[in-house]
Amino acid sequence: MNDLYYTLKDKDGKLVHVTLHRDGRLKKTVRWGWQPDGSLLIRVPKRYPKRKFLSLLVDIQNQLLKTKRRSTRRTDADLQKRAEVLNKKNFNGQVSWEAIRWVSNMNSRLGSCTRGGPTDGHIRISDKIKSWPTWVIDYIIAHEMTHRLHSNHSKEFWKALRTAYPLTDKAEGFIEGITHAKSWHLDE
Repeated sequence: MNDLYYTLKDKDGKLVHVTLHRDGRLKKTVRWGWQPDGSLLIRVPKRYPKRKFLSLLVDIQNQLLKTKRRSTRRTDADLQKRAEVLNKKNFNGQVSWEAIRWVSNMNSRLGSCTRGGPTDGHIRISDKIKSWPTWVIDYIIAHEMTHRLHSNHSKEFWKALRTAYPLTDKAEGFIEGITHAKSWHLDE
């Protein structure tokens, strides 16, 4: 089946061009994201019923409106500033990284930090948590920054994180509550 093309409106009434693409790699999940040209690509499993396209578009338009509102509040630049503040205040400026950014492709993690290789020092934070309280986002950032000092979740890692970010246990409790309420299954 060829791609299908639609147009949606955003909260400002601007037209958003949408490409609906059947993707043989997807089995159950629908994925969508922004393209460099400002359009939206929606990928559906090959066997996704055509009769569900309209309700899918409505659902995505509703998500699009929410995402657009959230994304205007918290940007990659804001994330970088938060990391710099946390590094100075909580880590005495000891942590270095190459880049920190929001990503939309994390489904089983809230953040990740690369150690070694061509992307060494890249910290990625799931955009699914953009609406969470700042102190919880700060915990996720601090957690990933601690990985720049300790590669695994060793006793030393947790000691360093709890020392650097005293709200660690409270943030972990918040995350457990949210993931339980939303039936999310996260990797450690």
